[in-house]
Amino acid sequence: MRAKMRLMGFRGAAVKPLNEEAAAELGAELLGEAIVFGVGGFCLYLEYARQAGQSRRKEEEHAAELQELSQGLRRLQEELRAL
Repeated sequence: MRAKMRLMGFRGAAVKPLNEEAAAELGAELLGEAIVFGVGGFCLYLEYARQAGQSRRKEEEHAAELQELSQGLRRLQEELRAL
């Protein structure tokens, strides 16, 4: 109950002891919410990592394409000089 009160922003509030059943229910609820938020945060992290990987891959492909075009341009310039 103290943890829930702290999460809600109440500091130093006196909390009378709960009976065993209410404490178990409140603990289970808190644990369930923590698991849901943990899984949600993990999914967000995985999606971020996937997007970053795709972005990096696209940048590498663009860099390779630019390098290829640059080499082709150099080759054409040499052929033009030879003519």
